This record gives sequence, structure tokens and C-alpha cells, in this order.
Amino acid sequence: MSETPRNVERKSLDQDQFLTVLSREDALSRFNEAMGAFEAKTEERPLHEALGFALARDVVAPLDVPPFDRANVDGFAVRSADVASASESVAIRLMLNDEVIACGVVPRLPVRSGTATAIATGGPVPRGADAIVMIEYTEATGSDAIEVRRAATPGQFISYAGSDIARGEALLRAGTLIGSREIGMLAACGIAHVAVVCKPRVAVLSTGDELVQPGGALPPAAIYDSNGAIIVAAVIENGGDATFLGAFPDDEQVLEAALRDAVAAHDMVILSGGTSKGAGDVSHRIIGRLGKPGIVAHGVALKPGKPLCLAVCDGKPVVILPGFPTSAMFTFHDMIVPVLRRMAGLPPRADARVTARVPVRIASELGRTEFVMVSLVNGEDGLIAYPTGKGSGAITSFAQADGFLRIEALADQMPADTTTEVTLFTPHVRVPDLVVIGSHCVGLDLVTAPLARAGLLVRSIAVGSLGGLAAAQRGECDLAPIHLFDDATEVYNTPFLTEGLELVPGWRRMQGIVFRRGDLRFEDRTPQDAVRAALADPSCLMVNRNQGAGTRILIDRLLAGARPDGYWNQPRSHNAVAAAVAQHRADWGMTIAPVAKATGLGFIPMAEEHYDFALVSARRSRPAVQTFLDALAAPEIHAALLQAGFRPA
Repeated sequence: MSETPRNVERKSLDQDQFLTVLSREDALSRFNEAMGAFEAKTEERPLHEALGFALARDVVAPLDVPPFDRANVDGFAVRSADVASASESVAIRLMLNDEVIACGVVPRLPVRSGTATAIATGGPVPRGADAIVMIEYTEATGSDAIEVRRAATPGQFISYAGSDIARGEALLRAGTLIGSREIGMLAACGIAHVAVVCKPRVAVLSTGDELVQPGGALPPAAIYDSNGAIIVAAVIENGGDATFLGAFPDDEQVLEAALRDAVAAHDMVILSGGTSKGAGDVSHRIIGRLGKPGIVAHGVALKPGKPLCLAVCDGKPVVILPGFPTSAMFTFHDMIVPVLRRMAGLPPRADARVTARVPVRIASELGRTEFVMVSLVNGEDGLIAYPTGKGSGAITSFAQADGFLRIEALADQMPADTTTEVTLFTPHVRVPDLVVIGSHCVGLDLVTAPLARAGLLVRSIAVGSLGGLAAAQRGECDLAPIHLFDDATEVYNTPFLTEGLELVPGWRRMQGIVFRRGDLRFEDRTPQDAVRAALADPSCLMVNRNQGAGTRILIDRLLAGARPDGYWNQPRSHNAVAAAVAQHRADWGMTIAPVAKATGLGFIPMAEEHYDFALVSARRSRPAVQTFLDALAAPEIHAALLQAGFRPA
């Protein structure tokens, strides 16, 4: 019996699901082998048009800089032996030569013993002189003589010919990225044109029916295309000339036409999205038709980044990055940047690395090299690396993280308190001036805004109230925002403080139940009645909060042991709860009044909770902590908190 077309299609797709997942090293090896020996294109460019390009060849200085001995200060060119005994109490009288040397003036007269010549900064040192005496240490005696009241040593305040750049010296090496400093060095040597490596022309495309370009209206289930902008910027940062060709729907004919045009007109093509081997993903099928040898790796043992597709089409690299932003950028920086920089004539990126301690356990997947982005803070014994933990779809991860650590494929975790190497995203990391770890609140942004304007770097890491307390007890932060209610004492926060911590009152915020307006199960009810109505309706779906959150404690008290449908849906923020209800993925949850108001949801007030700060007492005197405390007490901050829906303590 023959198979139906549907069965054939299903069988084909099942057989096509990442049957060959390569290790990172194997994938890179195949990619580089397919690229072969690459010879960068070069061109001569005028100096003023060479900014941002890599030098194609070493540049040798054609002359000395400076080309003559010159004065570094305004004063008088003298023979140092004549003034060796000069002092405030013993003045040496010198006759003035009949000339004044300024920049661009060639000296006519030599400086003989007992004479001096007036000279300006940058002026050529006349014959016979071997030092410059600053004008401040001389006094005129008539129109033709001076008295010197300070001794001079040979070579004092003189820059000798070639002391900056010597003729024949290797001025700049091939591969040097030309910036403003390099432009100045070349100009000082009189070089008007330089040989540079042509920037590789890189086409960037996005694919996905759900994509909308920034500025457009966002329909339901659609997202803005952030990958296009991110990749274009990253290509430029690494020496490429990027062109964004737009976002294309998952239409095989349209996408193939766009990719063929891109390959024909560019040196490299990068497509984001559509790289998985599912029914709706057509990109990899198109790539296989664009040129030889085609796809060399599709599926790499990386986390995030497994769906990465690498191809070479008639000598041009063609890459399909995963659609999730973090996955796309990890694979781009790790796998694509080395090839791009080689094409641009740039040396491999010199990643700075630091050693840091990871305070929490990080679970990992056996068999896949895992990259974990981290934020760095100062601890008592060195740097501490906190995992950002936002997932491969988070676009803020790269902006908020300082670097990343790597968990090898054969490990299923990185234990807590592991000391490991962190690769920095930029060569120099600035450790934050103020570290806040705990429960997040939008009111916190209002208080820290003045610190940012004052030039202080504030690092806020949201791990929940209990996680923040643990970090404060370990000395890993300055302040831990908390909102924890103690059933035994019916007091907020204070019962949870331990030795070395003190409470700084913050503000009050109303917690309550959110629902869609018009829902009679919740409209005009008390919190207790609303929950009873929700529990009585099997179709009523809740959205919970994560363990360790102060809100979760309130929810569990209200439910009194019940576990309704949706209880295990546990997002980590107030905004996520409101979004779930607003988008009909849940019918009720608990959040704070300002978030409910911003999303237009109904709100049943339940309890005014205390959002306070556990301050590490030993850090109170730090300038950044004092600035934060001053901001927290400022009348203008109180006014801003009130306007946002909070009540300052």
C-alpha cells in the first residue's frame, strides 16, 4: 500500500529533525574548510576616508617626528653649562640674540656662550643651545639681556628629532583598525593615502510572518524585529559594511529570490530566523540551492544556539542564525565574528577575561556547550558573577550583562560557589557603584534615576525577596529590596533581618487581584469572595508568581492550600501576571495597583505591602549608598512615587 502524501511529508520531516548535531569545534572546522584560503580585497583610500578601515599593509614612517629639535615651553634657548649655577639667590646674566624663534621660523643665529635666544613652544632649537629655560624663571634687564634664576640640565624642555616617531620605524601594523589616533599618526608623517582592506559587504535579512519593523503597528501575536537592527550593528562593530534588506515572510519563492539577490551583490549573507528544521522553516532548503558546497553544518551542540546553520555558497559565507535574540547574538559572536573579522582584515577579537565566583547553582544540559550571561558585582573576596537567566528570547540580556561563562558539554551543572572564567563583552568592565539584588519594582527606577544622572552605575538584579536577603547576608550587594510578611508577628520585613542587616523603609504599594473588567466572578467582590468564586468555576484559570516572591506568600495565604488550574504557571514579575490576564491566557492573578492601572485591568485591593530595603550595615558609609539614601528621602522622589501610585514610607 502506497503512502499518502501526508504520510510521506511527515516521514520526511521526522527524518530531517537535526539528525546530525555537530560539536562547536567540528562545525567551525567544516565552516573554515569550506571557506578555504581567503584573500581580502584591498584599496587605496585618502586619509580622511580611511576611518574605521583596517590597514592592509604595515606602514613605515617616512621621516622623523618631530623633524627637528623643538622647544616644549615658552622661554629662552640657552647653553645649560652657562646657567648650571643659577638659583633664586644667584642670577646669571645672558645677552639676548637679535631674533625670536616661533613655530615655523628657522633660526638664523647660533646660541654662543653667554647668550640666549627667545623661543616659543614648538619652535626649532637653534644651533649651540641644549636646553630651554622657562620664561617664568627669567627677568629682563633692559632690552638686550635677561637674568636666569634657575639652573637647566642638558635636554631640558626639548623634544629631539625622531623622539616621537623615528624614520624607518614600523608606524602601524597591518590589521590595525584606523581610528582618530591612527589618523593623527599618519598625518604627522605626511601620509595622505593608505592601503586598507575593503569592508566586506554583508546583507542582513530577517524572516518570519510574525515580524513587524520598529515604528509599525503591532497586531496580536506579532513581535518587533529586533534581530535585524542588532545584527547590523554587530556587523559594523566587527568591520563589516552592513545593509539591512528587510524582513521577509515565510514564503519560499519570495525568500529565495531575496537570498539569491543578496548573495550576488554581497560578500556575506546573514539571515535570522527560520533555521529550525520544522515544517514552516524554509530557509535551510533555499540555502542548499544557492551554490556549492552549500550547507556544511545545521545543528550545533550549543545552548543557546542549537539551530545554527552554516553554509558556503560559491565562496561566500551564508549564515542562518536562530530567531531568538540571545541565541542569535551568542552564535554570531562565537561562530561568525571570527570569519567576519578575517574578511575585514582585522585580527581576532582579543576578549578580556576575568575570574569570578558564581554564588548559585546553574543547571546545564549534558551534551551541549552552554553559554550563560552574567552580571558582575564586587564581593568580599573578588568578583561575583550572577547569571542573568532571562532565556534565549530576551533582548535585554546582552545590554545588561558584563560577559558570559561557559559550561562544558560533559557537565550537567555548575555548582554554587564555583570559581570560573568570565569572558567580557567589552575589554574593560566597570563594576557597578551600587548593587541592588532582590525584588524588583518600577518604583526602584524612580529612586535610582538621580544616581544615573550623577554618573553612578547601578546594577539591579531581580531574584525575589528571599534571594535578595540571601545575597545581602553573603555580602554580595549593598541593598536587598524585600516585601515579606511574617504570619507569626503580622509584621513586614523586620522579622526576616539577620545580624549585619538593617531596614531602610521604602514605600507602600497596594497588592490585589487583577481581572478583566466585566468578569462577574470578580467585579465588586472582596478578595476572599473573588477567590471562592474562581475556585468554584473549573474553567477559571489563574496565573501565579514565582517561589521566593513576596506576592507568592500572599497568594498562598489567600488560597489556603488550594491548587487551582494555573497554579504552576509562575512568572517572575508583576507585569507578566498582568499581561497573562490581559491577553486571556489567565483569568486572574495578583499584582500591584500601578501595573493593573497601566494595563487597564480591574483591580481588587487586598493588602498594602511594605516594599523596604535590607541594607548591609557595613556598606552604609559607601558614597553610592549614601547617594541612594539621599535620593530615597528627597521630596521630588516622594512626589514621583506618589504620581506612580506608591505611598512613600
